[in-house]
Amino acid sequence: MTAVQALKPTPAYDRSTVEAVIQLYFDGLYESDVDKLGAAFHPTADLRWQDKGELQVLPYQDWLDRVAKRPSAKGQGHARHDFVVTVDRSDESTAFVKVQCALLPRFFTDYLVLMKLNEGWRIVSKSYRFDVRE
Repeated sequence: MTAVQALKPTPAYDRSTVEAVIQLYFDGLYESDVDKLGAAFHPTADLRWQDKGELQVLPYQDWLDRVAKRPSAKGQGHARHDFVVTVDRSDESTAFVKVQCALLPRFFTDYLVLMKLNEGWRIVSKSYRFDVRE
């Protein structure tokens, strides 16, 4: 690889299709809408976080069951606290998206891996952390 090849800029990719999935994700979280979340996630996705230094893994379907049982932030009249921090596209079919959102009193930083599959862009993995703010 030449020095010129190493410095060649990464091509710009259309972010709108990835951001449309992220908007479904935000809306699904805010409204506790499992149909919207189902459209954003691939059925084999999982959620990962650490608790007291131990890795926790939850299959996406189990998480959807939890979402369906909780009251929505929208229904409780809470303000939205969701935004995209960064979108990193390595090519036409892989993206890493860092977002921030809240389900009060928890404020989350989510790291989402998306892939463009035959059915379109889907979240295939989510890792997250949160702070509790009173």
